[in-house]
Amino acid sequence: MSSDRPTLPPVRLPSDAELARDALAAPLLARAVRLARWAGPQTRVGAGGELVEELLPAAAEALGLAADEDGAAYASEAWRVAVDTGLVEVEEPAEEAGHGAVEAGENLPLVTGGSPQDVLALWLDGLETVFADATAPLLDDFADVIGDNGEIDLEALDWDPEREADFLDGVLGNLYLLSVTETGAGGAAGAGAGPGPVPLPALAASMIVPDDMGEPTDDILEQVSEAMMRLDDQFRVLEPIGLVEYTPVDEALMAEEGDAEAVAVGDDEDVSRYGLVRLTPLGLYGVRQRMLEAGVAAPAVGELADKGADVLLAGVARFPEASARAETGEWLARREPLAAARELLAAAKGTDPGSPLRRLHCQQALALAGTEAEPAVREVLDDPELGGLARVWLAERGAADVPAPPESMIFWLAIDTIAAQLDAEGELEELQDLVEGLTGQHSGFFDAAWRVEHPATPEVLEAMGRLHRDKRIAKEARKAAFKARSRAGA
Repeated sequence: MSSDRPTLPPVRLPSDAELARDALAAPLLARAVRLARWAGPQTRVGAGGELVEELLPAAAEALGLAADEDGAAYASEAWRVAVDTGLVEVEEPAEEAGHGAVEAGENLPLVTGGSPQDVLALWLDGLETVFADATAPLLDDFADVIGDNGEIDLEALDWDPEREADFLDGVLGNLYLLSVTETGAGGAAGAGAGPGPVPLPALAASMIVPDDMGEPTDDILEQVSEAMMRLDDQFRVLEPIGLVEYTPVDEALMAEEGDAEAVAVGDDEDVSRYGLVRLTPLGLYGVRQRMLEAGVAAPAVGELADKGADVLLAGVARFPEASARAETGEWLARREPLAAARELLAAAKGTDPGSPLRRLHCQQALALAGTEAEPAVREVLDDPELGGLARVWLAERGAADVPAPPESMIFWLAIDTIAAQLDAEGELEELQDLVEGLTGQHSGFFDAAWRVEHPATPEVLEAMGRLHRDKRIAKEARKAAFKARSRAGA
């Protein structure tokens, strides 16, 4: 999985205990556990640790499945997961034609006696096995790709393991991004929560169709169709481990001619026929872990709860509003309100470029802190950097005895507020309304604003000149910006 993605929005995951319960309930891991408990001295394995063929019907029956070809396939798959996760320990045969022995693996007791983190580690190991299966080549005739030396001829197979893994990782990454952006913080504290399913053609198209392409060409549509069919196979493999909830492609579609036209991007007919997929909360956890291992910045709500206020205010600066509020709420919940307010206010001070946005998030955090924060807020009424936001906070709560701010503080707060909103890269119309509201409240705004002792004054006034919809006032802003720059240079 490539690490060249931008920082993703934070995901809100259930607790580790809830995720561990979901992991143990995943059909494939549950089968692996049952087979590990079923195995004993009589269990025989081949050279690769696989169950010998004659034991597969009995293994299927131990799983409550029919002792037929499908049951044997399910049993074989579950056994492979049991081996790869350390639920069973296999001893390979001493002789080429012999059979190996089996004993309980060191990880089997973790299923009932381990911590939630132990269980999740087991599940992640199982996911690795299933992911490898999902990216394995589809062989219509295995004999056609066996070379003279008895090994698989990758060239004849036209299969690149790294390319296949990167493609599926990319698909899961896009699905993860859709999940965390659609709901603001992705999965919630419940197994059924989260965004709706994504049509498989749209997911395939996200990997194939160039961003700047208008109407897809027939060649692109054919590639989307082929990718969709491959993803259909892969999601069928991934669903039993609990990674996704998947509605497969309608098999009638596969029999129709002209599949490329059938999956035309943007088709208005019943998209459920083409497959629907969503990541489960456990799937969000699993994909996020893969991203983190690849060096992708994939934050989760709650990660900052045990950090200092400086880390919190810096961290939530790029979070969506709902996620920032959730993260701040968890941070506050672990602290005594008055001490938390003092820590937030101390972290909000500064004249560095990021300080206006810190103060904005400090003010938003204090809004969640409640009236217990009032003594800490009153302590900074005379602070030139914090006195303005302190007065706003007190006024919003109808507090008594709030001293009127000096004019210099009013204009300093105005510059600081606009600087914060510019750094937050808010909506253009909201910024324009803010700028026009501030200039409308104060006659002669720019005569005073260019003198404000704030490091962002020139940049803010230049931005006001670009944003204000009244050309005359915009010109005044640009003149004030020039004066501020000349003053700063002098």
